[in-house]
Amino acid sequence: MTPARGRGPLRFGVSLVPDASVPLLRTAQESDRFGLDLLGVRDQPYRRDTADALTLVAAALAATSRIRVLPAVACLPLRPPAVLAKAVATMDRLSGGRVELGLGAGTSWDGVEAYGGARPGGASAGSAAAARRALEEAVQIIRLHWSDQSGLRFQGEHYGFTALQAGPAPVHQIGIWLGVTGPRGLDLAGRVADGWIAPSSLVPPKRLADGQRRLDDAAAGAGRDPDEIRRVYVLEGSLDAKDARGFLHGPPRQWINELTELAIGHRVDSFLFGGHPAQMAEFALEVVPAVREEIARERGVPLRA
Repeated sequence: MTPARGRGPLRFGVSLVPDASVPLLRTAQESDRFGLDLLGVRDQPYRRDTADALTLVAAALAATSRIRVLPAVACLPLRPPAVLAKAVATMDRLSGGRVELGLGAGTSWDGVEAYGGARPGGASAGSAAAARRALEEAVQIIRLHWSDQSGLRFQGEHYGFTALQAGPAPVHQIGIWLGVTGPRGLDLAGRVADGWIAPSSLVPPKRLADGQRRLDDAAAGAGRDPDEIRRVYVLEGSLDAKDARGFLHGPPRQWINELTELAIGHRVDSFLFGGHPAQMAEFALEVVPAVREEIARERGVPLRA
């Protein structure tokens, strides 16, 4: 396999469904105790019996000591960007710099509208393009809010923002990782984002390579270094001891091989386990260390302690 270009250390974590009926904070604490790097909280406010994602992110940060936590991804149509920027920056300050931001344009428009949100572009055929424009404006507003500028003013097609002063500023440079899957969304991520979040169900390996190329081309076209964009892959599968039943459905050895190939062959640098919470310990304690070892061996570098 050809060695991948690096974007910093590999990161492994969990993609958490905020089901209010399960012990969510225990899962966050176990993720931290098992040495995982990231805890992504899915944000679908319109789904019945789910906890609020941002409240859960804040609670998880308070209940842990080292893991980074992020909405993955925040539902922009129900999270006004200036308010979201203030909330995320506040959590970053209170946690000592352990927050990242996953951001999405929105998908379930019926659910968004049922919860009082608006569909960008209305019901027209151009609503997908309008949602992307709204997402780009949101990135601009959030970064403006986190800046050290004063006399802030932004007026776009979808969002407006005015403030005498920015802030509060986060204590570290928060990454804005876009959850997008289509070609135009990847173009946007390549131009403006710090990372790309892709679910395996929508972006299987056969689509991943094309997506990576599109992301790289858009970044290069905008004068950016593609290697500075983090590539986050949500692993929607089942980890068990039975025979292989397809991609990300099988025993630990299969997962180790597939994740190693994703990192080396497809340049993924961050993985979020989206399987059943009961399988998280096996992922963290068996799969993750083995993948780190395999990748270090492939790249010919010593494994960090």
